[in-house]
Amino acid sequence: MSGKLLILLPDGKIHKVSLPFFTMSFREAPLTGTMLAALTPSDLGFDIRLCDASVSKIPYDEKFDLVAISIITGTAVEGYRLADHYRSRGAKVVIGGVHATLLPDEAAAHADSVMTGFGEIAWPQMCRDFCAGALKPRYDGGSPDIAGLPWPRRDLQKRFGYAMPNTVFATRGCRNNCDFCAVVGAKFGWHVRPVPEVAAEVAALRGSRFAFNDVSLCEDKEYAFELCRALKPLKKKWGGLMTLKAASDESMLDALAEAGCCFMLLGFESAHRSSLLGIQKAFNTPDAYQRIISNMHARGMIIQGCFIFGLDDDTTDVFDDTVKMIDELEIDIPRYALYTPFPSTACHARVEGQDRLLGYNWSWFDTQHVVIRPKNMTPEELDAGFIHAWQETYSMRSIFRRLSPRRHQFPVALVGNLAYRLYRRELRHDTRRFPLSPEDVLR
Repeated sequence: MSGKLLILLPDGKIHKVSLPFFTMSFREAPLTGTMLAALTPSDLGFDIRLCDASVSKIPYDEKFDLVAISIITGTAVEGYRLADHYRSRGAKVVIGGVHATLLPDEAAAHADSVMTGFGEIAWPQMCRDFCAGALKPRYDGGSPDIAGLPWPRRDLQKRFGYAMPNTVFATRGCRNNCDFCAVVGAKFGWHVRPVPEVAAEVAALRGSRFAFNDVSLCEDKEYAFELCRALKPLKKKWGGLMTLKAASDESMLDALAEAGCCFMLLGFESAHRSSLLGIQKAFNTPDAYQRIISNMHARGMIIQGCFIFGLDDDTTDVFDDTVKMIDELEIDIPRYALYTPFPSTACHARVEGQDRLLGYNWSWFDTQHVVIRPKNMTPEELDAGFIHAWQETYSMRSIFRRLSPRRHQFPVALVGNLAYRLYRRELRHDTRRFPLSPEDVLR
């Protein structure tokens, strides 16, 4: 027994543009679905369908034998709804992903099987058990070695669905301890793929551009230098994510630039030192922001800078302070998020212990909706300031103040800004900004 397999990623509903006949995510293509497809044993003969609901229509009316749904916290409620739908149509449903790893018992109420940890070992075994009619209620993939992996089935992902269709990973997990991070809460540890395997996959990619989706690509300095040496002769352009701690090392920036790095996402998080200390991110130093940005711009790198509002030391001054700082620093593509207490994180334990959660409906936990009572302002003030920051930063005045036509990759940065300008319009028209009531819970 094998049959039809649907691998489904519920819609996160953020950072994309939706037109009547076209939807595109501003982000890189996710690897979860394409990797699970690649890990499916070929001898089982599955007819595999991949659906990322952020950019594709969900095949509600089709018949599937096995449905695998991967959830993060913000998509958990939608994922459970989809699981219930497909189970009612006779499919066996397995739920995995970071949220299922954090709260497996919750996920089990909507699934025939729950998968936690990494999928490299658990997924193939689950597929074989399903075909043998012996599906287990729980599979724990743990944190195994990530060497010798197949390449993702990119042929299954939607064409033209992503701003960056070619995605690769070299590391998994993180060595830091930021209090809001679900990766830390899931205890994934730190793992690296063999550099020759990463380089071989990159060399085989179609096109000249790709992105790493690693949480912190350069955390292991020795590994990062080895990776850069392997990528340099491939002469491709790429981007990824790194900490300010790594970005403060000019020798690292040199190696990245020589290897073709032209884009980096940095988690600045706050303009205020006290707020950074409160989230266990003391290695971020606002006084060093200008130096780091200037060094990266000098090497031709576009910077996407991420900032969080609603931290415990934030007051209502933080919104205008941040907008002003971003303009002065000339951060190419800023992005804002709201402080979100994902389950099993230190942030969640503290906020819940102080009775500051507005509810437990995970649909709101997408970093774009207020789900806490902040310490130094009302939820309404936090939301208004958040939307104000998006509006101000993506005004045409701010865009052209931050971007110089003489800078490397000006057209790419401009397109990114115009895309987020469309996103700010969607935010302005979002009429449901808060959980409906303190009783608006998942269960």
